[in-house]
Amino acid sequence: MRCRRGVSDDDDVHETVESWPDGEWVVRHITGSASTKPYRCPGCDQMIPPATPHVVAWPVESPTFFGGGIDERRHWHRGCWKARGRRRPR
Repeated sequence: MRCRRGVSDDDDVHETVESWPDGEWVVRHITGSASTKPYRCPGCDQMIPPATPHVVAWPVESPTFFGGGIDERRHWHRGCWKARGRRRPR
């Protein structure tokens, strides 16, 4: 995995671009204080409760012809995001 750091004015959000075997991904690291809603992680299919640090990721380029990659953003547990290449989504 290669990583390029992005610049963010918000101390609660850190964004990078990561290269994985399935393409380049924009990865936003969310702190607990910036997380206000529950989300379902696509890696483990469990809930990410509010106030839990996690990752929001989407492809740099959309794999479909409709919409941008940001339309495909998903919220992941940090461990699930790092392990996603070793297991299939649930």
